Amino acid sequence: MKLTKKNQGTRDAGKQSSTPIRMKIILGIIFVLFATLIAQLAYLQIGYGSRFKAEVQKSSSAVVSSQVPRGVMYDNKGRILVGNRAKNAITYTRSAATTPDDIYRISNALSQYIRINDEQPTKQQVADYYLGNKTNSAKEESKVPKSIRDTQDDKLINQRINEQVLSEKINLTSRQKTAALIYNKISGAYSLSTIYLKNNGLTDKEIAQVGEHLSELPGVGIGTDWQRYYPNGSSIQSIIGSVSTEKAGLPGDNLQYYLTNGYSRNDRVGTSYLEEEYEPLLKGSKSTSMVSTKSAGDIEQTKSIYAGQAGSSLILTLDAQYQKQVQKSLEQIYSSALAAGAARYSNGAYAVAMDPQTGALLAVAGISRDPSKNKMTNNALGVINQSFVMGSAVKGAMVSGGLINKVITPYSNTLPDTPVYLPGTPIKKSVYPVGTFGALDAETALEVSSNIYMMHLAMNWVHAKYVPKEYISMPQTSFDTLRHNFNMFGLGQKTGVDLPGEIAGIQGRSFNDQGQILSGSVLDLAYGNYDAYTPIQMVQYVATIANGGYRMQPYIVQSIGRTANNGKQVYIDYNKKPNVQLRIPWTSDELNIVRQGFWRVVHGTNSWGTAHRLKDVKPAISGKSGTAQTFYYDPDHPNQKNPPELVNATFVGYAPSDNARIATAVIFPGLDPELEGSYTLQMTKAMVQDYFKLHKK
Repeated sequence: MKLTKKNQGTRDAGKQSSTPIRMKIILGIIFVLFATLIAQLAYLQIGYGSRFKAEVQKSSSAVVSSQVPRGVMYDNKGRILVGNRAKNAITYTRSAATTPDDIYRISNALSQYIRINDEQPTKQQVADYYLGNKTNSAKEESKVPKSIRDTQDDKLINQRINEQVLSEKINLTSRQKTAALIYNKISGAYSLSTIYLKNNGLTDKEIAQVGEHLSELPGVGIGTDWQRYYPNGSSIQSIIGSVSTEKAGLPGDNLQYYLTNGYSRNDRVGTSYLEEEYEPLLKGSKSTSMVSTKSAGDIEQTKSIYAGQAGSSLILTLDAQYQKQVQKSLEQIYSSALAAGAARYSNGAYAVAMDPQTGALLAVAGISRDPSKNKMTNNALGVINQSFVMGSAVKGAMVSGGLINKVITPYSNTLPDTPVYLPGTPIKKSVYPVGTFGALDAETALEVSSNIYMMHLAMNWVHAKYVPKEYISMPQTSFDTLRHNFNMFGLGQKTGVDLPGEIAGIQGRSFNDQGQILSGSVLDLAYGNYDAYTPIQMVQYVATIANGGYRMQPYIVQSIGRTANNGKQVYIDYNKKPNVQLRIPWTSDELNIVRQGFWRVVHGTNSWGTAHRLKDVKPAISGKSGTAQTFYYDPDHPNQKNPPELVNATFVGYAPSDNARIATAVIFPGLDPELEGSYTLQMTKAMVQDYFKLHKK
């Protein structure tokens, strides 16, 4: 037993003596580990401290782009038609770290120094600004019913808060209204994008005050914007078109197209006419910058990568001085028609001049009028997007077709001048009394504007079977036959002018409801009293006769280039070459029949000649007048039983008669037939004389 106790005691004593040693070993290991850790930390701090500090402060970069000035448009003498005028602007570049609180603070601070007076905040913009204040937001949230708050649906809660604020009457001071507008602009800006907070009517005082406080307005800057201006008159804008504002941004109907082509939503783009047609060239290439931001999102540095390229410049075929004179003459002569009561129901007037040798448009003028309000506006592009029944002015194309298709010949072209009697319809005749002429040749028929001649020519052409007062029968293709001929001269189809919105005109019905051809309307078509054509089609048609049979494509942009930095020189990259769309297949003898007829319209001796008033104009004019019957359409009373009977008065011509340098077309639609006067002839005279005063060589 003793032996056993002794041995146990010995073991216990050994155990007690070994414990302190193990503890010392463990503590020693812990100490070594801590010492190693401290040494490593010291090593990292000393050896890599600056590196880690840089990592913490590391910047991220992004490439941003900015718009450049649009291309300038010049007339053919180098005068600026539309340019860019630089103006000061207050800008804002939004950083990635900008919070709603920042936006609210900056908006209020900036509104102390500037005023935005050209626009008013909407009700929604007022609500957004009001809720930008945390106190207001918390107050409105407390009004939300508990049942909605308990849903914890942020979207639903915010919608209810917004509805509450919109229903309340919030009165803002003038300064707060400006702040609300600024708040809206900044809120809608993309991260790292630069926007204009105020770019209209910025005063020197506002610039100075903002400049003094830029350090208190992070992101705010003073920059330069541009706006379109028209040093040769704003009337040219109805040809050049418009550019959207930064506020309007990209047109909604083509939004996807613009976005896929690198535009931003607030970019300004051409929205009509030349500004729209040549948008890809006029917009230029945006400048790009590398924007570096700190880890907190604040902008650290902006470095220019590419300065951008201003938009291409367009040199137009128009002469600004001549364009203004033509528009002024049109307005004066149309006003005289109104004063005389002749244009009481008229909806406007149009005039266009073209170089018959090249197709270059020399002047494009138009007036649009609302007869019910007597309100007139410039509408130069009505020459491509308005169509009218033109009357006898198209008879040159009809006679040409008869000659080309050998229905008549230069040596055998006399037809009877007996009226056409169709069963159940009024007599179809010319303006002069029945029996005035027994027969007419083609030249005289053009001079006296014989409707009868054209109808007989049409019946012979399509091989109609006709018995006066009893019977007429025509092939089903009769309309196609005549229309194909008119199309050859550009009538009834688009000319291809380099402007958007051109229409082809309007074709009348060819068949009745039973599928029978409208024979009487075929005869009306023959003398220009059925289908409707545009003024630009009319000038292309008469130019084709003037130049010997070349149908030239009209165009208004002569050259495309780059304006030098000094603004005094344009480096040409592209020149438009005249384009012959079709060569009329006539002989010189056939052409001379038509030209001689056009000469006699003005210079002939027959008392029934229609344009002898132009006989004394120098250089000599050749041409063709026209009168088409129509009726007044009142959009407020579309079912009016007895609308006033009206006429469309037209004239197409060229000068000089022997070597044409200008072709013209004038249309005064909707005139009183008793007061038709000679307005189209007056306009033609002014256009020709003014042109040659400016271009004497």
